[in-house]
Amino acid sequence: MSFRIISYASNLNRTCHSVPSLAVRALGTSSTQTLSSQSSAPNTHFKITLRRSAISLGNKVKETLISLGIHRRMQTVYHRQSPDIAGKILRVKELVEVKNVPEHLVRTKEQQTLDRRATRGYKVVRSRKVDVI
Repeated sequence: MSFRIISYASNLNRTCHSVPSLAVRALGTSSTQTLSSQSSAPNTHFKITLRRSAISLGNKVKETLISLGIHRRMQTVYHRQSPDIAGKILRVKELVEVKNVPEHLVRTKEQQTLDRRATRGYKVVRSRKVDVI
């Protein structure tokens, strides 16, 4: 299995091949991450989910998570792919899970809240007024 990551720091055309590190796996693109229905759409955003807590870590790591917009575990945020966001992800790569997604899969905070909301569990057939004596 080979991974490919673009180095934003030195040269945009320089790539590293077959580097089995966690950072490369987090940002690398592989065929298993793309679904057949979205294969034509280019991946333009990072989907970042905080999997591990940063309680006992230093202030710089906590501030990096806050700058990414992550405040609690299992929270998911979306950011457009850019060198500064990639650098922040590499700083906290042990704590987060990153996926490359196309723009049509980006969800707002309100959409994520509605997706998590449970169904009502009942259905109102008709309402009936009851007289109390």
